[in-house]
Amino acid sequence: MPAPAARDVTELLLAWGGGDEAALDALVPLVYAELHRLARLYMRRERHGHTLQTTALVNEAYVRLIDASRVRWQNRSHFFAVSARLMRQILVDAARAHGSLKRGGDVARVPLDDDLAVSLERGDDLVAIDEALTALSAMDPRKAQVVELRYFGGLTVEETAEVLKVSVDTVMRDWKVARLWLHRELERSGAH
Repeated sequence: MPAPAARDVTELLLAWGGGDEAALDALVPLVYAELHRLARLYMRRERHGHTLQTTALVNEAYVRLIDASRVRWQNRSHFFAVSARLMRQILVDAARAHGSLKRGGDVARVPLDDDLAVSLERGDDLVAIDEALTALSAMDPRKAQVVELRYFGGLTVEETAEVLKVSVDTVMRDWKVARLWLHRELERSGAH
């Protein structure tokens, strides 16, 4: 099945945001495959034996998205950016609740790959990444948003620029600086 047109998704998001519950029913089938793809990407980065399954992550994100009906959706990219943030938060919450990703002990270290900006692999310390992104957000919220949208949300440079309402060049600069800052912060905290 071909991907739905961004315009169709955007129109349904705007209608849903305006209170049209039927728009949500029409939206879900259009975005489910992309939400599932995002969830699969997240779950590939999780430790072996993680109790949360891909479909459960999508379902939990869906429940939280319904609760986020007060969000003023801008477009398809904005929707997937919010979805990515919710999935990341669900996994961080699960990691904290499980207690297996605390600093120290036999926690796997988080490698940063210069070519990929932030590269998480199975078993990595998602809590340390979340804490570093939170610290970056306190200093420079846009740079943290660029990381979240590009890496966690899977958005292209162009889509990220559209969501943040900045130029592509600005996204590229922010991406580069954020990558370096996160690398340094994770090394400093001992998570790298």
